[in-house]
Amino acid sequence: MSKKLRLLVVDDIDINRLIISELFSGRYEVIEASNGKEALEIIDEDDSDLAIVLLDMVMPVMDGFGVLKAMNASGKIGSIPVILVTSEDDDEMALESYSLGVSDVIHKPFNSSIVNQRVTNVIDLYVYKNHLEEKLVEQKNELIKQEGRIKQMNSSLIDTLSATVEFRDLESGKHIQRTRMLIKLILQNLRDQYSITDEQLELISSASALHDVGKIAIPDAVLLKPGRLTPEEYDVMKTHTTRGSEIIDRLDMLQDEEYYTYCHDICRYHHERYDGKGYPDGLKGDEIPIWAQAAALTDVYDALTSKRVYKDAFTHEQAINMIMNGECGQFNPQLIEVMKKISPQLKELATTLSD
Repeated sequence: MSKKLRLLVVDDIDINRLIISELFSGRYEVIEASNGKEALEIIDEDDSDLAIVLLDMVMPVMDGFGVLKAMNASGKIGSIPVILVTSEDDDEMALESYSLGVSDVIHKPFNSSIVNQRVTNVIDLYVYKNHLEEKLVEQKNELIKQEGRIKQMNSSLIDTLSATVEFRDLESGKHIQRTRMLIKLILQNLRDQYSITDEQLELISSASALHDVGKIAIPDAVLLKPGRLTPEEYDVMKTHTTRGSEIIDRLDMLQDEEYYTYCHDICRYHHERYDGKGYPDGLKGDEIPIWAQAAALTDVYDALTSKRVYKDAFTHEQAINMIMNGECGQFNPQLIEVMKKISPQLKELATTLSD
């Protein structure tokens, strides 16, 4: 019989630990800590089979923030998921927790069935992510002696990471496939102005598939919310740009400097706007790389012409008019002219690859 994975419950109140222990004792080896200091000692002693940490925030000796900061400093927050279990209904505390790597926030009192499912979802996601990282390392080691290994790995790496995004974001559908083809179509019409070669066009098209990879770090409660987000939730959602660029930074297999640049820039800047009113850095005009500008335009067009839980799909003509009229933010005039020119091809692609 295989050894049970361990679940760490961190709470200074005995009855709270007992309730959670009873809920998960059948599936996991539940271990307990009454404060943050005890929790870190357990985590540091042996984290090899630690599946998740259920963490209270207000505790003596060391509070939950102390645990999160220490796990960030050691890098363990990347391999061990943490769910905050708290009676505090404080948006600022929740946002700070998310910024420190918390995967989800559960408020007391809670529904045991819902908590069970949310814990299971987070564990499954981290198992998948850690397995993915292991497979990527294995592939790197296998190909390290082969000439041109970076180009050989790029395609499978992009496909794997793109699939991970679709695994999390149930609305993605063929969004990534459409993005790759639409950005290529747009930049083909800007080759002369920006001296874009055939090879660069292929690299940018490939890199565009990773534009939303940061969404794998967004909590389910925000990413999969069946409706419009609150301002606080939207702030969390916006971090997918910076989270995405951080993921790219950690993929040391992207040693091809040019390809890394395209991936990083598209992840971080595909929500910047030409007038400086985008995010995360408020870049303006040509401060935004042209490949990120093109990714932004294709992302907006595809979002408009796709059905969402909170809206129906706009027609191609409606989407074009909304973009032209500045209803979706300001874009580079050169891109707008290209969009007018290739409108029939855009419509055909969007129709052919519709969800």
